[in-house]
Amino acid sequence: MLQHKVEGNLAIVEEAAVAFGPGLNIITGETGAGKSVLMGALDLVLGGRADKSAIREGAQEAWVEADFGLADTRALDALLGDSGLPACEEGRLLIRRSIAATGSGRCLVNDTSATVQTLRKLGCLLVDIHGPYDHQSLLDTDFQRDVLDAYGHCAPQLAAYAETWQALQGLERRLKELQGDSADAEAEADRLQFIVDEIAKAGLTEADEEELVLQHAQAANAEQILSAGAAVAGALTDGEASAFDLLANVQVQLTELARILPEASDWRAEVQSAAVQLQELGRTVNDRLSQIDADPARLQQLEARMALVQRLKRKYGRTVAEILAALEKNEARLHDLATRTEQIAKIQAQIDAAGAALTGRAAALTRARAQAAGKLARAITSELHDLGFLKAGFSVDLTAVPPGPAGADAVSFGFAPNPGEPLRPLKAIASSGEIARVMLAVKAVLAAHDSIPVLVFDEIDANIGGEVGRAVGQKLRRVAESHQVISITHLPQSAVYGSQHYVVSKEVVKGRTKMRIEALDEPGRIDEIARMLGGKGLTSVIESHARELLASASREPGAEPRRRALTPASGSPR
Repeated sequence: MLQHKVEGNLAIVEEAAVAFGPGLNIITGETGAGKSVLMGALDLVLGGRADKSAIREGAQEAWVEADFGLADTRALDALLGDSGLPACEEGRLLIRRSIAATGSGRCLVNDTSATVQTLRKLGCLLVDIHGPYDHQSLLDTDFQRDVLDAYGHCAPQLAAYAETWQALQGLERRLKELQGDSADAEAEADRLQFIVDEIAKAGLTEADEEELVLQHAQAANAEQILSAGAAVAGALTDGEASAFDLLANVQVQLTELARILPEASDWRAEVQSAAVQLQELGRTVNDRLSQIDADPARLQQLEARMALVQRLKRKYGRTVAEILAALEKNEARLHDLATRTEQIAKIQAQIDAAGAALTGRAAALTRARAQAAGKLARAITSELHDLGFLKAGFSVDLTAVPPGPAGADAVSFGFAPNPGEPLRPLKAIASSGEIARVMLAVKAVLAAHDSIPVLVFDEIDANIGGEVGRAVGQKLRRVAESHQVISITHLPQSAVYGSQHYVVSKEVVKGRTKMRIEALDEPGRIDEIARMLGGKGLTSVIESHARELLASASREPGAEPRRRALTPASGSPR
């Protein structure tokens, strides 16, 4: 779960820290108090778009930190390993992100630099954020299909189908390549043959890069190399009064000296070793000089070779490796043209086989979806009844369509919110409140099938109220039995079901607006619920109503003793 979140210098937040608890975490506050800033900060630390205009006025940098504690980190560790990042230690994942006024920023995962793309991938495994307008995604037929596949555990059938689909697409692209430009095939073959012959005739190797340049430089300076080399060899070992001869004389002198000065024996041994090294160096110099060819014909040969290589580079690639790659590519295309008829027949047979396999796997995927569709419809219908649609109808319909990347089925959700009404596609429903409740019903059904540990609902209960708000709160608490849920709400009927309750407020200090978030104790929670009911501090009736709402929620089945969340001391995570 998300254990701690800290942020600073973001919009109206100078610095704030919150410790979320397990179960249902409720966040409330006046409109405009800064609740949206909290969601923006969470989105930012999970790879959302960074906008330097969100940096608090006068600050140079804004930052957000999120600390996750997980019982099973295997999926995360695999992703971290692929990204070259350290694995989680003791089930802890720490993500930090900063944005600077200069436009630059940093991402850190477990105190190691990471990319925004990695944050997004981690976010997909950690948190599902559902905003006040995200229920519109429920109208998308692709989303509806994904919901059915998740509920029906259709991933194996979908993966098998997708693999065959991709293979078939590749074969069809290959067939088009072979069938294309048949009228110009002969002219293309002549052009390709010329290219292949020209490159192949050159017999290029890796030696035609740096080694060729080096050989040319040696041949062009052969006389200078031989002259200087001979002088070096003479000074070392070959000439009169060479260094080797001088050391030999020194050895004789040291032998005489050793008779009266014993340590001179050690000196003679060192001189002897130096003489051997000089002798070896002299041999090395002479051996290398013997390889220098000063023949003008050799220089001309190397210059002609360099000219050939440069001409091929101008035509086919910047390096010998690129030229050889061009040779391979043109040989392959030439082979295609020469054997096109046979290859077309072979690939067509492969396409027929892949098409048959695709049909079979599409049928298997359709069967899996059909088996799950009725169960999903009944499960969502049951959830909708709990959310106030006592007589609502819900259907999950499959329609055969031409095969595509995700199968041969179109999935659509039908909904009839009121008795006597026919089932209609969700997109025909005008009420955003109704669609929001349908989305919550879907989320509740999928909760048992969803491995994402943290669910965030940002005003999921917008545009509804009264008894329906109470039903939404009950549903959120039930989802929170298997997930950590963070819910921003304006409904007191929903807020009373939280295990932890936080209030967001803002104040003006020294002419600057600041936002703060604090965990509420029991008296504070009563005051906040009373405020949400519309009469904080006005009458005892409002306060009594707030107490009764909280007491009623705590008495319902599934309620647990509320755990008071503690806000950690402020401090910069940088």
